[in-house]
Amino acid sequence: MPKYLVIVESPAKVKTIKKFLGSNYEVLASNGHVRDMPKSQLGFDVENGYEPKYITIRGKGDILAALRKAEKKADKVYLATDPDREGEAISWHLAEALKLDEKKRRRITFNEITKTAVKESLKHERPIDMDLVDAQQTRRMLDRMVGYRISPLLWQKVKRGLSAGRVQSVALRIIGDREDEINAFIPQEYWTLEAKLMAPGEKKPITAKFYGTDKKETISSETQKDEILKAISDSDFIVDEVKKGERAKKAPLPFTTSTLQQEAANALNFSTQKTMRLAQQLYEGVELKGSGTVALITYLRTDSTRISNEADQAAREYIADQYGSSFVAEKKEEQKSGKKIQDAHEAIRPTDITRTPASVKDLLGRDLFRLYNLIWKRFAASRMAPARFETTSVKITAGGGYRFTVSASRVVFEGFRCVYTESSEAKEDNNVITGALESGMKLTQKGIEAQQHFTQPPAHYTEASLVRALEEQGIGRPSTYAPTITTIIARRYVAKENKNLYMTELGEVVNNIMKEAFPSIVDVSFTANMESLLDSIEEGTINWKTVVENFYPDLDEAVKEAEKNLEKVTIEDEVTDVVCDLCGRNMVVKYGPHGKFLACPGFPECRNTKPYLEKIGVPCPVCGKDVVIRKTKKGRRYYGCEGNPECEFMSWQKPVEQKCPQCGGYMVEKGNRIVCADKTCGYISEKQK
Repeated sequence: MPKYLVIVESPAKVKTIKKFLGSNYEVLASNGHVRDMPKSQLGFDVENGYEPKYITIRGKGDILAALRKAEKKADKVYLATDPDREGEAISWHLAEALKLDEKKRRRITFNEITKTAVKESLKHERPIDMDLVDAQQTRRMLDRMVGYRISPLLWQKVKRGLSAGRVQSVALRIIGDREDEINAFIPQEYWTLEAKLMAPGEKKPITAKFYGTDKKETISSETQKDEILKAISDSDFIVDEVKKGERAKKAPLPFTTSTLQQEAANALNFSTQKTMRLAQQLYEGVELKGSGTVALITYLRTDSTRISNEADQAAREYIADQYGSSFVAEKKEEQKSGKKIQDAHEAIRPTDITRTPASVKDLLGRDLFRLYNLIWKRFAASRMAPARFETTSVKITAGGGYRFTVSASRVVFEGFRCVYTESSEAKEDNNVITGALESGMKLTQKGIEAQQHFTQPPAHYTEASLVRALEEQGIGRPSTYAPTITTIIARRYVAKENKNLYMTELGEVVNNIMKEAFPSIVDVSFTANMESLLDSIEEGTINWKTVVENFYPDLDEAVKEAEKNLEKVTIEDEVTDVVCDLCGRNMVVKYGPHGKFLACPGFPECRNTKPYLEKIGVPCPVCGKDVVIRKTKKGRRYYGCEGNPECEFMSWQKPVEQKCPQCGGYMVEKGNRIVCADKTCGYISEKQK
C-alpha cells in the first residue's frame, strides 16, 4: 500500500486532519517557516541580481530531521500549508529544505479543515505556484530593505531599539496626520431646537426638529437662536406635508479579516491581535465532546466576501427551516469589487451552519464563544432577507416661515435583524406617531428646547478605525493589520488609552525623521502602489526582480543622504540644577523608552532617577506655579502644573502666556492659531511668528 506524507503548518491541525485520512497517511507539522534570510545581514546580494540567501531557522533542525525521515518512507508528499502567499512560500521552502523531487511533491490547499474539504483537496493536487512564492519573497525583501537600512539610521540618530517598517511607518504617519488635524481643530458653535408638539386627541407629544426655511439651515449663534425663538414662540405649528414610505436595510456581507477585526473591536472590545489569535484557534480546531477536535470557521486571512455554493445552499436551507422561507435572501449575481482582492478563498464563515453558538457554548471558553457567536450570526444574516421599515416624514410650518420636521419609522419585517445587528447601527428615531397626522392640522406647542453644541474634532484612531483606514487606502494585507498595530504600540510610538491610539513623544520624533528623510516610504499612495505591484507579481504579470531593482537603489540613495544630512536627535546629557538625593551630584536629562527622565551621572555606582518636569515658560492659570510637560502612564503627552497633585490643572493642548482679551481665561495653541480654552468664549487670534 502506498504511503503518503501530509505536511501542515500548525501542530494544532495535525490531530484534526489525521482523523479525516486513512492509516496510510502520516500528518506532520512544520511549525511555520523552516527557512529565512539570515538575521545578521540584509539577506540578498545587491551586486548579483538580488538573489535571496536562505538558511535554516535556528531550532528547526529537529523538525526538518523528522520530516526528512518521514519523507523517505513516503511515495508522495502533500504540502498542505495555508492557502495564501505565506503558506505557498512555506511549501516551497519545505520542498527546497527537504530536497523533494518535483514528481514526488504536490501542493494541496483547503479553506476549511473539514473532512469534505481535506478529501476534496487531495483530488485537486497541483505544483507549487511560483508566482505566489515570488510575491511573498518580494514582500519579504522590501520589508527587509526598509527595516535593515532605515532602523540602524534611527539607532544612530535617536536611540537603539527603534525600528522602521514598510507598513508600520505608514501606519504611524496616518496616526500622526490625524493628531495634527485634531490639534489644529477649532470648534464651531451651533444650536439645535426641538419642539414638543401635541396632535389633537393624542396623549403623548411628538418631537419635531428645527429644519430651516426653504432649505436646511444651521443655527450658528445665540443671537440667531433667540431670533428664531422669538418668531415661533407664540405662533401656530401647522402640518404642511405628511409622507409615508418604505425603507429596506440590506443584510451585511460576511466577514473579511478587516471587517472581523473592526466589528470584534467595536462589539467585543477585542484588540486586533486578540481577534486573530482566537480566530486561529477556531480555524485550527477546538476540542468538542463527542466529536473530538473540530474546526469551527474557515480560513481567517482573507479580503474576499465570496461564499462557496455548498455553504450558501446549506445556510439558505437552515434559515428556511428555522425562520421560514420569507427570511431567505434572494439569489444575486456576485458583484465584483473595483479594488484588487485576494479571492483565492472565501469569506470567514462557520464550517457548519447547523453548529449554532448555543450548541457549543458550554464547550468553548468565554472569548472563543463570543467570537464564534459573532462570526456565525454575521454569516447567517448575510444569507437573509433585508429588514423593512415603514417610514413617516412630516413637515411642519411655524412662524417666520420656519420649518420643523418629524421622522419616524416602524419595523414591518425584521429580516436579518432577528439574527444580527451591527454595533455601529444608529438608533432609530424613537418618535412613534400613533395617530393620523394630516396636512393642515394644527398642533399645540408644549415647549421648545434649545441646546448649544460645538463641532467636534476628527476622532482619534482606534485599532478598528485604523484597520479600516489601512484597508481603504490599500496599505498592507489581511495578514499584516494586527502585527503592524502590535509593533507600533510595542515600540511605544503609539499609546493606547480607552481604545484610542495617541502618538507619543518618541513616535513624533520617529515620524518626523521618516517624513523628512524618507518621504516616499511613508507616502500613503506609494505604499499602496507597492501592494498593487505585489499583487501583479502574484498574478504573473510583473517579474519580481523588476520591482526590487527599481526600489532598492532609490532607498539606498535616500539612506546615504540621510546619514550625511540628518541631525542627531539624541538628547545629550543636559545638566540640571536638581541635586541627587543619594550622592549630591547635579542630575542630568536622559531619554528613555517613555521619554525624558532625570538620572544621576554617577551611574552605575548611583542609580537614582527622577521624573523630568520640563517647563514650558508659562505660569499655571490656576495657582501661578510653572506649567510642565507631563505624560500619562502609557506615554501620551499633556500639560499640567508642577504643583500636582495639590493643583489639578491639565490641558491636552499647549497653554500660552497670553491671557484671553475677551474673557480673561487662559489660551492654548491650535495649529497656527491661539484659541481661548473656553469653547463658549470662542476668541481666536493668529500665532505670532
